[in-house]
Amino acid sequence: MADSCARGVDTGFVALGYAKVAMLGVVQGITELLPISSTAHMRVVPALLGWPDPGSAFSAAMQLAALAAVVSYFWSDVRSLAVNSVTAVARRDLGDPYLRMSVWIVLATIPIGLAGLALSGVLNACNSPLRGLGVIGWACIVMAVLLAIAELRARHTRLIGDVTLMDAMIVGIAQVGALIPGVSRSGSTLTAALALGFKREEAARFSFLLGLPAIALAGLKELWELHKAHLDAHGWSVLAVGLVVASVSAFFAIWGLMRVLERFSAWPFVAYRAALGVVLLGGLALGWLS
Repeated sequence: MADSCARGVDTGFVALGYAKVAMLGVVQGITELLPISSTAHMRVVPALLGWPDPGSAFSAAMQLAALAAVVSYFWSDVRSLAVNSVTAVARRDLGDPYLRMSVWIVLATIPIGLAGLALSGVLNACNSPLRGLGVIGWACIVMAVLLAIAELRARHTRLIGDVTLMDAMIVGIAQVGALIPGVSRSGSTLTAALALGFKREEAARFSFLLGLPAIALAGLKELWELHKAHLDAHGWSVLAVGLVVASVSAFFAIWGLMRVLERFSAWPFVAYRAALGVVLLGGLALGWLS
């Protein structure tokens, strides 16, 4: 597709070709599920390498890779929620804890769904101002501060079985922040869950499970937008390469995140986010980045 802005949908990733998209797939897969913002890295890495912006459509569609990785890694949890919820509905047992959790996850997805629809014209537009490196830099720093505060004040005692409807809605509202590049969906939800007193690994687990509907809806919506933009066969094949590579790297990213949170803390991610934000803002101020 010659025009990277097809019907208002940025399809710049097609011009990058298979090799570059595969490389970005690795970056996307790793950063999508770590609390460091995949969207930020999808802007920063190409900028540093002198490549064109792959576009917001690529970042959104790549969330399907994250979906595959989360479902695979947390298959036992996902299966238990699905099977037991269906069984509870069949028994008309509305007090079943699995059904209750499933309903809360759906309710907690409503805020980001509504916000995403309201802002879709800006978020996925070609040359969207929200994808500016200045916005991403400040978002990285603000979220680093919030994650640091959550880590300092968190009790690290609650388990996922202690989740209430209020907990789910608070984390769901925090998820809305992920619409701003640089915030990170996993970063905002992990921060909220830690602030609510959950143990680090339980906070991450809750964050991933709660994010499944939002990740799925965002990815599928973007595939539909690309379909409406008449993405050609070559474009779809380039996207497929990115999805496959990102799925594998995202799985290992979850594994790494859980090990870090179980054995250490969220401080490495705080430091990384703060450093990335300072480098971006400094690079812009000195004219090294644009």
